[in-house]
Amino acid sequence: MSGLIRTISTRTAPALRGPMITQRASVFTRPAKDPLGPAETVFGLGMFAVAILGPSGWVLANIENYKKKE
Repeated sequence: MSGLIRTISTRTAPALRGPMITQRASVFTRPAKDPLGPAETVFGLGMFAVAILGPSGWVLANIENYKKKE
C-alpha cells in the first residue's frame, strides 16, 4: 500500500507545484585551458597557509597580552 501512495505522490507532486525554473550551474568538466605552473601552485598554497595559520600565529605570539587583566 505504501508503494502505491509513493507512486501517486511522486507523479502528482510536480503537477501540483506548477512550472519549475531550471537552474543551470556554470560547472565545467573539461581540464583548464592553461594549466597552472609550479610557481602559481606554490604561491596559492602559500597564501592559503598564511590565511589559515596567520591569525592563530598572531594569537599565540601575543598570548601574554591576552592574559593580562587591566
